[in-house]
Amino acid sequence: MAPSRQNQTPPYAKDEKVLCFHGDLMYEAKIMEVSVKPGQKPEDAQYRIHYRGWKASWDDWVSQDRIRKFTEDNKQLASQLQAQARIRTSGPKGGKKGAKANGSEMSSARGSEERVAGSSSFGGRGPRRGRDYELENEDNFHTRPSIKLAVPDILKAILVDDWENVTKNNQLVPLPHPHPVSEILAKYAEYETPKRPAGSSHVDILEETLAGLKEYFDKSLGRILLYRFERGQYAEVYKKWHSDDAEFQGKSPSDTYGPEHLMRLIVSLPELVAQTNMDQQSVNRLREELMKFCAWLSKNTVEFFVSHYESPPQDYIQKAKE
Repeated sequence: MAPSRQNQTPPYAKDEKVLCFHGDLMYEAKIMEVSVKPGQKPEDAQYRIHYRGWKASWDDWVSQDRIRKFTEDNKQLASQLQAQARIRTSGPKGGKKGAKANGSEMSSARGSEERVAGSSSFGGRGPRRGRDYELENEDNFHTRPSIKLAVPDILKAILVDDWENVTKNNQLVPLPHPHPVSEILAKYAEYETPKRPAGSSHVDILEETLAGLKEYFDKSLGRILLYRFERGQYAEVYKKWHSDDAEFQGKSPSDTYGPEHLMRLIVSLPELVAQTNMDQQSVNRLREELMKFCAWLSKNTVEFFVSHYESPPQDYIQKAKE
């Protein structure tokens, strides 16, 4: 069926080489046909996809949210998803059922130090989640949608160094951070948005993801993202946010803290998402966006992460240990 004539055309064209999701993975594919029903918007078009190297019986009609442009960034993402799937399928088979079902490799890296609140306190759900968890059986828990998040090695190393600097060396990330979370998310949006069709759902998903990250960060920083040694610093900054201090007044956590703490949130997201009612498609989209963001951040670590942590006065150290 020929596309209807409107001010815009569908973001993908017949015979275009693309990448297309099939389940959790992306495969190289070709658009065989584009269908836009009369009165439909171009972004609502349906595409008949043929996966390269697959039999025609696997051809499928899909919407644009399953298709990605055939770019280097998206090819890298497809390779990461494939590698991650191989790791999962080749893992040990004799462990406890569902063990490590949710989470990234680094999600337990901070588990050696107790937080003031666990991830179950995150967001506005209140104590009801605790009761839900108690009533939920194990099989249902392990079949919930979850993010299998692969963190680039350079970011893993930064997370480990961050843990050591704070918990072992008694050092702090200097605040306000020279590159706060709000700045980093804005710069990533400037980088990524032009790569997506203007006005498309892909742009909407990007904007929603970044807005969600910022909101999650602001709400969760004081609850689950701080090491005990940092809580004194947070208390001081919190007072300044509500004071006449021109450097801090009216600002939020995302305006004050930087990528070190943002990465702590990202590796905690698999556990947080497991406590929500997100469907698998939404989880897959979130995972894709997070992997793209982490890949970009891993290429800009020198620009955004601090090179030196600060050592607080001795009285702060003594008070933090009490």
